[in-house]
Amino acid sequence: MRTLYGIPLGIAAVGTAGLVYAAGFEARSFRLRRVTVPVLPSGMRPLRVLQVSDIHLVGGQRKKQRWLRSLAGLRPDFVINTGDNLSDPEGVPEVLDALGPLMEFPGAYVFGSNDYYGPKLRNPARYLIEKAQGRHGLNGNAPAVGAIHNPWEDLRDGFDAAGWLNLTNTRGTLKIDGASIELTGLDDPHIKRDRYDQVAGGPSDAADFSMGVVHAPYLRVLDAFTADGYPLILAGHTHGGQLCIPFYGALVTNCDLDTDRVKGLSTHTSHERTAYLHVSAGCGTNRYTPVRFACPPEATLLTLVGRQ
Repeated sequence: MRTLYGIPLGIAAVGTAGLVYAAGFEARSFRLRRVTVPVLPSGMRPLRVLQVSDIHLVGGQRKKQRWLRSLAGLRPDFVINTGDNLSDPEGVPEVLDALGPLMEFPGAYVFGSNDYYGPKLRNPARYLIEKAQGRHGLNGNAPAVGAIHNPWEDLRDGFDAAGWLNLTNTRGTLKIDGASIELTGLDDPHIKRDRYDQVAGGPSDAADFSMGVVHAPYLRVLDAFTADGYPLILAGHTHGGQLCIPFYGALVTNCDLDTDRVKGLSTHTSHERTAYLHVSAGCGTNRYTPVRFACPPEATLLTLVGRQ
């Protein structure tokens, strides 16, 4: 009987240990990645950009809040928040508190679907099914029914009061040491709120440097930004795959982006033009799946330097 029960019990023990690690350690093992991107015009001084994404804050996540506040010690030139700050309708005050020190710096933001709507419990296998069927978010799926509405207006007002630029289907400009940094943003493509026609036309001739910002890196958005001549696009949403296989990588991206570019720096080509793409793996999880495996939570400090 020991032989009959030994293997199932062993598998159960390994599975339990993996779950404890994924939820108890890795999901709270916050990291800072540093990336250098050669995109600036010749002669322009380097710029340090801190990207935070997919915080998915739930009340009581004190370690995550302390870590986010500590990022102000990096002294970035500006901050880009690529959305999904919430995973709790009551979480706005704690998000604003956690990001308070970072809001002392120039910055800009776009929202993700979880800023607008509360999360719902769903079978994680649905991500694999949707990938196989080419359906993600509201892109091919039926509209959500009975969704919880988050108080995103309060979050917006807090960011705006701090002077961060709201890039919801619009453009904005930051002045950094006399340089004009143009930011072109879109609302979340995952729930079909993107309106590229409202910002089309490419970088302004008056800007020293221009870049695109969006929450979910859907190919239609990446194609449009790249074809219009933006040299850099920042996005989040994917969680880096969240549950990855060691030495293999992510199984899903939760959008139509390929898994090879699920996180980190890569390139995107459209209409014979190429842009750098940086996808943040984010620092949170959906409140109903609070685990990460082979994909630790992160923020990224991007150093933008002159083109090679």
